[in-house]
Amino acid sequence: MKKRVLFVCIHNSARSQMAEALLKRLCGDQFEAQSAGLEPGKLNPIVVEAMREIGIDISGNKTKAVGDFIRSGTTFAYLITVCDETSAERCPIFPGVSARLHWSFPDPSSFQGTPEAKLAKTREVRDAIQQQIERWCEQVGCGRSASD
Repeated sequence: MKKRVLFVCIHNSARSQMAEALLKRLCGDQFEAQSAGLEPGKLNPIVVEAMREIGIDISGNKTKAVGDFIRSGTTFAYLITVCDETSAERCPIFPGVSARLHWSFPDPSSFQGTPEAKLAKTREVRDAIQQQIERWCEQVGCGRSASD
């Protein structure tokens, strides 16, 4: 049975969406990945583009609320916050979570500059999330990489 993982950030519009998609690609045979936000917003189109560049289409994804998962009674083996420390502290306690982890990444919605500059910075965040997930998968015994 796959272990459930929930990635959480503020709006579920960027970092948590990327992490969910990347875990599904890298270790989807062992984990069931989901994502949610504390205050769900709209999917960030620059993030959609950055993911499309590496062959992952998240354009049809919807943002989801953390509270909906709590109310549904869904349990998770891992809750991973991917926002900054202050925002991560706002994440509610989930019953049944075996491990709570925090991986801090910059928020693509805060990036300034031209669309090209925002996309370049978003690529950096995407790549950092992918590297973190690859390391984590190796630690928990999945051991696959993006080239598999």
